[in-house]
Amino acid sequence: MFTADEGYYFGLGAFETIAVEEGKPVFLEEHYQRLLQALQFFELQVDFEKIQQKVQEALGEEPVKIGRKVLKITVSQKNIVVSTRENTYREEDYRQGFTAAYAKIRRNETSPLTYHKTLNYGDCILEKRRAKAQGIQEPVFLNTRGEIAEGAVSNVFFVKDGQIMAPPLSCGMLPGILRQYLYQNYEIHERIILPGQVPEFQEMFVTNSLLETDGGFCISKYGDGAEVEGRVPQPLCSLGTGKPCISHIPPAYIELEILSLQEVRHVRNFNAQRTVQSPAHR
Repeated sequence: MFTADEGYYFGLGAFETIAVEEGKPVFLEEHYQRLLQALQFFELQVDFEKIQQKVQEALGEEPVKIGRKVLKITVSQKNIVVSTRENTYREEDYRQGFTAAYAKIRRNETSPLTYHKTLNYGDCILEKRRAKAQGIQEPVFLNTRGEIAEGAVSNVFFVKDGQIMAPPLSCGMLPGILRQYLYQNYEIHERIILPGQVPEFQEMFVTNSLLETDGGFCISKYGDGAEVEGRVPQPLCSLGTGKPCISHIPPAYIELEILSLQEVRHVRNFNAQRTVQSPAHR
């Protein structure tokens, strides 16, 4: 039963979306930690053990134990809602790649709400809907200074000469769970990236907790189109054009390695959907 509170009226609440593979939640403890930080930010006095109890009840349902699912935790002062659904990312999405374009709305890097996954999610939803109507999978936000910040539901990374680069947190973004993982395990070079500098990079990829590829991998090497674990990397798209990449740049790829997380075994990917930048877009 739902009770109207400040989460309903003003968006003062938080949520997490968690990938579930064959009944096993991926990075559950990390999601719990981020949720707890948001609740502390809002000064919400919530029984966290009750949240965990509801999560375990949801994970115990038979349909959740089969295939790829999504667990969503939504919390406000008077409400704890735990729901599940199918993970709608499909294999063909990864084969075709994502098309990205710049959002019309700017990300406010001065707002503390930007750095938590709150119920103030309207900007992301509106831009995602606008993008979908134009055949675009992921809008990319600039901040108020005109710097690249993040995707509507993702963190963004760029690749140049074998180095992975990313905007710093101060550009205004949600600190993603996968972003955190990459920072903990790989060398990420931070730099301010302006739209006019995007053509300098050979590749762009995005991460979130629900994206996955056919296999459990993490970043280890780059190539020029050779097979990776039996798959041929595909050139994906040109940021901002909405058109397939017609670049002469070889389709760089990122090879990923299997991760083990608590009792999760051979989790089918945590990583990145890639988008290749065409030098024609400037």
